[in-house]
Amino acid sequence: MNLIISTLRKDDLYNKKIIENIQKNISNVEIIYTEDMNIKGCIGCNRCWLVTPGICTIKDDYEKLLIKFLQSKQVVFITDLKLGFVSYKLKNIFDRILPLLTMNLRFKNGQMRHYFRYKKHYKMGLIYKGNGNREFLEKWLERVMINLDGTSIGTYNIENEEEILNALINC
Repeated sequence: MNLIISTLRKDDLYNKKIIENIQKNISNVEIIYTEDMNIKGCIGCNRCWLVTPGICTIKDDYEKLLIKFLQSKQVVFITDLKLGFVSYKLKNIFDRILPLLTMNLRFKNGQMRHYFRYKKHYKMGLIYKGNGNREFLEKWLERVMINLDGTSIGTYNIENEEEILNALINC
């Protein structure tokens, strides 16, 4: 399954247009809008590692997303940029990915990395609305994917529909 998680409003014209085009051109796509979800920020308690491995102690709507992450081959996030970076809504989602990792560490390519809790190789991409430094966003997503032992499928401005569709179809 291909998962699209949008932090934009459902009625946002750019959001509606890109999601319609993705659904027309890519099969087996599930769309989740976080607009009406309650997703709190990570509190850094590490209970998802130490007390209830793989389960976040915060009880909110995030658990639904975590389950969808585990069921998906590819995840694409749609968000707006604030001060040139992803919105706090998307940052909260990424911060809460910790239950997918274990507390155990290893060296990989000269860097310390957590072991992944599940045998899964993620592909994730970012579609952003607003002005930002694409190169910076690319590097950020690449670093996130190194931490998740996955692959970045790139970052794309929401106005570049053809580039987005080509990337999603060919990854």
